[in-house]
Amino acid sequence: MKTAFLGMGVMGYPMAGHLKKAGHDVTVYNRNPAKAAQWVAEYGGESAATPAQAAKGAEIVFACVGRDSDLRQVTLGPDGCFDAISAGSIFVDHTTASATIARELDAVAKARGFGFIDAPVSGGQAGAVNGKLGIMCGGDPATYARVEPVIAVYAKLAKLLGPAGSGQITKMINQICFGAVLQGLSEGFSFARASGLDIEAVVEVISKGAAQSWQMDNRWKTMAAGEYDHGFAVEWMRKDLAIVLDEARNNGVSLPVTAVVDQFYAEVENMGGKRWDTSSLFARQEMARKGGK
Repeated sequence: MKTAFLGMGVMGYPMAGHLKKAGHDVTVYNRNPAKAAQWVAEYGGESAATPAQAAKGAEIVFACVGRDSDLRQVTLGPDGCFDAISAGSIFVDHTTASATIARELDAVAKARGFGFIDAPVSGGQAGAVNGKLGIMCGGDPATYARVEPVIAVYAKLAKLLGPAGSGQITKMINQICFGAVLQGLSEGFSFARASGLDIEAVVEVISKGAAQSWQMDNRWKTMAAGEYDHGFAVEWMRKDLAIVLDEARNNGVSLPVTAVVDQFYAEVENMGGKRWDTSSLFARQEMARKGGK
C-alpha cells in the first residue's frame, strides 16, 4: 500500500521501517528533516517537507508524535495532513494522547470522508524495534479491519476496543496499572534491603507466586543495580499520567494511587531523573529510606 508515516522518534522510526520491509510504499515526515533523511538512507522510501506532502495520495497515514499539541499541529495545523488525505483513506494515530483529541480528530475525519483509528502502543522502543508492540485501538470496525493487517507488521497484538478514544483510554489504564506495580516493587525491594535480605534471593522466591509481574521479571536486576536507562522515560510517563488524571477528573473516577505515583515521579525529576526509565521510583524510595541523603 502507499503509506505515510509522520514522526521519526524512537517509536515511529522503527515502526515505519517495518512497513517498508513488509513491502509497503512509505513516505516519512519528521519535524527535524535530518532524522527523516537518516530513515530514507537506511530503509529507502521517500521523505517529505510537510505532513501534507507526505500524506498526498497515501491510502493510510500513520502518526506517532509527542503530545496533543504536536498531533494537532501535524493534522490540523498549517500544512497539516488532514488537508491532503484523500476521501476513503485512513489516518492511524499511534501517539499516546488524550481521548478528547482522538474524538475531535475522528469527527473531523468523518466530515472530510476518511477514516480514523486511535492506536496508542505499549512495549517501548524494544517492542517497536522487534515488531512486538501491543496496540490498543479505537474507531469504526470496518475501518479497523482495513488497517489491522498492515499494523500487524509491528504488532504482537492489536485489538479494537470500541469507538474513537477507546484506544487512548486503554493506554491510560495501562499506565495506571504498571505505574502502581513499579511503586509496589520499589517499596518491596527497599523493605527487603532495610531488613537485611538479598533482593535477588527474594525475587527468586516471590516471582514464582502472586507477586510475579513483567516489571519484576524485566526490571528487578537493573533496579537493584541502580541502573535506570532501560526504557520509557520519566518525563514521558508524567505526560501520560497528566492525561490520565485529567480524564479521571472528567469522568469522576478517583485515582489516589495514580496521583501519588505521579507526585513520586515529580520527585524523581527533581533528583535529576527526567530521562531515567520509569523503574527509577526505586531511587526515590531508597533516598527516602536513607533520610534523603
